[in-house]
Amino acid sequence: MKLATYRDGSRDGQLVVVSRDLGMAHYATGIAARLQQALDDWSFVSPQLQDLYDQLNNGKARHAFPFDPTQCMGPLPRAYQWADGSAYINHVELVRAARTSEVPPSFYTDPLMYQGGSDDFLGPCDDIVVPTEDYGIDFEAEVAVVTGDVPMGATPEQALDGIRLVLLANDVSLRNLIPAELAKGFGFFQSKPATAFSPVAVTLDELGVAWDQGRLNLTMQSTWNGRKVGMCDAGPEMTFHFGQLIAHIGKTRNVRAGSIVGSGTVSNKGVAGASGKTEWPKGYSCIAERRAIETIQDGKPSTEFMKFGDTIRIEMKGRDGQSIFGAIDQKVAPLAR
Repeated sequence: MKLATYRDGSRDGQLVVVSRDLGMAHYATGIAARLQQALDDWSFVSPQLQDLYDQLNNGKARHAFPFDPTQCMGPLPRAYQWADGSAYINHVELVRAARTSEVPPSFYTDPLMYQGGSDDFLGPCDDIVVPTEDYGIDFEAEVAVVTGDVPMGATPEQALDGIRLVLLANDVSLRNLIPAELAKGFGFFQSKPATAFSPVAVTLDELGVAWDQGRLNLTMQSTWNGRKVGMCDAGPEMTFHFGQLIAHIGKTRNVRAGSIVGSGTVSNKGVAGASGKTEWPKGYSCIAERRAIETIQDGKPSTEFMKFGDTIRIEMKGRDGQSIFGAIDQKVAPLAR
């Protein structure tokens, strides 16, 4: 099934069930008012939501209405936890190579992860509001999952059973703030503003064979200012699958229902072109990776970060060509003074 949250003037919105083709929606009032309610009692609530979903898809939901992504908050407008990994080691290798820094061996066996702000997410069509362009505004196209309760010490295989929903994320980064923050030795903070999520979150059965043991084998499409810059395969080169990422969190703590876990920037390796120069035919899912490639090849980056008025669209389509999660479709805007 597919679930979204509609704005209603409150912090947490109203849970709606959305049809498979993203054409129609129906309030889940009477079953669960909020997505967090459903996650807290998933085994009882989800079958009722599934019944409503089936009615909606069969044209039998009496109070259905056209689905409008612009009315959506994030599926979880705020969450108990937002933990973002860096599961695509190619992304780490490129960024490190650009600054002539080796990747520590542990990075290939132990995933990188940071804990971001989860108190104020962006809806899929909300502006990316930033005080100044000087911060180095970047998008990051990612896959994310929402968990149920996963106990401390769970194995990666056990952690996979705790995944309830899958969605897309734009984990916005302010690249020019990152070096000074990392130099303090205490991780990201101001350089990681509010994250945006796709209009809908979907259950694993909606993904069919594309979902394979914690990896989503579909193409992440990134379109910057109307130009498609990324068509990256999200599955094959994901070094750490979602079960491993969740187990990493759960090494020393319980992971509670309503936690969101991100994959990090979806990234694919380059290939040797006819000239012998490495090419990246599938593009990139963040500007920093493009700049890293330029630095490696040309000695310096030439692609600038995002400016006010720029747009970014992030979407993933099924093998039938239909959008699965709806699109994250945002514009960069200045902070109103």
